[in-house]
Amino acid sequence: MADPRFFKNLGPFTLARICEKIGSAIPAGADGAQAISDLADLAGASSAHLSFFSGSRQLREAFAASGAGVCLIPHSAAAQAAALAPSGMTLVEASSVQAAFAAVARMFYPDYSQAVWSQAQAISPDARLGTDVQIAPGVVIGPGAEIGDGTRLAPGVVIGPGVAIGRHCEIGANATISHAYVGDRVVILPGAHIGQPGFGFTPGASGFIKMPQLGRVIIQDDCEIGSATTIDRGAVGDTVIGEGSKIDNLVQIAHNCQIGRHCIIAGQAGLAGSVVLEDGVILAGQVGLGDHTRIGAGARLGARAGTGSNIMLPGGVDYGGAPAKPVREWAREIHALTRLAKRRAQDEK
Repeated sequence: MADPRFFKNLGPFTLARICEKIGSAIPAGADGAQAISDLADLAGASSAHLSFFSGSRQLREAFAASGAGVCLIPHSAAAQAAALAPSGMTLVEASSVQAAFAAVARMFYPDYSQAVWSQAQAISPDARLGTDVQIAPGVVIGPGAEIGDGTRLAPGVVIGPGVAIGRHCEIGANATISHAYVGDRVVILPGAHIGQPGFGFTPGASGFIKMPQLGRVIIQDDCEIGSATTIDRGAVGDTVIGEGSKIDNLVQIAHNCQIGRHCIIAGQAGLAGSVVLEDGVILAGQVGLGDHTRIGAGARLGARAGTGSNIMLPGGVDYGGAPAKPVREWAREIHALTRLAKRRAQDEK
């Protein structure tokens, strides 16, 4: 569900109108007058919400337990979805679930991309500032934003409409924050960009279709975000940075990532969408993680280690290489390859 602080919902819409919009037939036995008030992911949906199920194995359990009143499903997985769907859920088939969901999202939230600015003043009179807030020249603060006691904003900072920032934070020069809640004692270094739309596209008949990004970024207490680091907001749910985590410069955190407490992410690391780092994970420089990767608590990945998509690495283990594997196993493979290369070179002499 989209946060009304950041997104204006134009719903509700009837099931009939939604089906007409995406070019799908109203399912047999369904009530075309059924009202849909909002969109939600499978886990957070209720009977008044529309969600979608792509048919992937990773989402089957969430789909079977979902409370969504209406769910978009692909033609290719209709039989599987019908067998898994909970009682009372209306299934609407679509040739492309992602494209259909994007079209419905634009019905509810046409202004989904960038924050809408309508103020004439740099600091909106509707913003709420705590005591001892320090504001440098060139700061812009949008309507409905909240800045906690003792927080310092350096030159050129832009705080979007509705953003909430806690107490005793430091926001560096030219940082931008939108669609976000920031906790207490958070340090955001110069040039960081928080809450921009995630990189989500799906193929369409006339090119790639932008998937509306309707989530938020949640940064908990005592975090540090490095210079020129970017943290995308969630597509439907939230991107979360856990308490006490420290993120270096030039790091990319994609939409819907969940970073646990007291994690360390070193420079130039990149996390694709929906990556989960459990508590205490350490990523060295230039680590790259594919979408829907999960790293167990206390794991450590060496520099330039990486994974593909939908990978689970158990916690408490040191990993190296790409694809990442336990560091001793990886080191043995490197040594074996080195010996083979030397042997071949000797044989060719």
